[in-house]
Amino acid sequence: MATLADVARHAGVAASTVSYVLSGKRSVSEETRERVHRAIEVLNYHPLAGARALASSRSNVLALIVPLRSDMYVPVMMEIAIGVVTAARGYGYDVLLLTNDEGSEGIRRVASSARADAVILTDIGMEDDRIATIHQTGVDAVLIGIPADPSGLDCVDLDFAAAGRLCVEHLARLGHHTVAFIGEADGVYRRHIGFAERTLRGIQEGAEAYGLDLVHRPCEGSYEAAAGTLGRILEERPHTTGLIVQNEVIISPLMSLLRTTGRAVPEDVSIVALCPDHVAEQTAPRLTSVSIPANELGTRAVELLMRRMTVGDVAEVQHIPPSLTVRGSSAAAAAVAVANSRHMR
Repeated sequence: MATLADVARHAGVAASTVSYVLSGKRSVSEETRERVHRAIEVLNYHPLAGARALASSRSNVLALIVPLRSDMYVPVMMEIAIGVVTAARGYGYDVLLLTNDEGSEGIRRVASSARADAVILTDIGMEDDRIATIHQTGVDAVLIGIPADPSGLDCVDLDFAAAGRLCVEHLARLGHHTVAFIGEADGVYRRHIGFAERTLRGIQEGAEAYGLDLVHRPCEGSYEAAAGTLGRILEERPHTTGLIVQNEVIISPLMSLLRTTGRAVPEDVSIVALCPDHVAEQTAPRLTSVSIPANELGTRAVELLMRRMTVGDVAEVQHIPPSLTVRGSSAAAAAVAVANSRHMR
């Protein structure tokens, strides 16, 4: 059975153009329309009833696909959702929430019905199989996250590679030489989620540029996992004086664990986190951090989607520049030798 993507290839147009011809959502030149209809006839393509229904009306609903995983930090996802909902309401749209468990099937359901006009995807993998479904169905979509190959896609995300380098640069300028990166849960790396892989790459590049001794340790989001990860780091690398933390869930346990080992922050160990500002400001001392602009990500995604639905394919990748705020958890490593000798007695 021919697919929408087959029609697009035969007609020499983008899949989204075929979708526009079928739905009538956007004006298409008569010459292009005729090519698409000829391809449909030659291939005996039968568009789904839902797609035809879009020709007569819009739902004024956007579908937001979010993960429901134990290794994801739910508050950040909710902030993104709030940004999406608030921005969508400004354009007169409601938001339908779908979960990642529905995967490509959820996208197909949106594309083949009148339930939603377009899709916003989160939890983007470097090689994400949902992207092929977007191209095949021609559904209007924006990604919060950037895959390895973003060709033909509208995407927005924090520049996580630059954020990682910024964290390393801050510690290096304070004189820290031995640094540990406590990252996301291991499952996030196994799924090759883009933000985690890009952060790790940026940190590794920064450590190489500044000549830092770096180790990366994934960490699950529990007190026990934080205790095990920190204990392993301090046992294997007792001269560690800088920690970069990306898993927001373990920040509070980590601060408590450092106190129980007699290590003061920032006198003995400096901490830099990648987290929302409200998380960084709830600890004592408050954390030096690169902010996660979750609300802005949601807002920008809706703006990109509105433009895509109005003017057609743009395929823009937006990297939000990172910003590091210095607070009380990082300081110069001048007394490192004295502190480490004290803890090793």
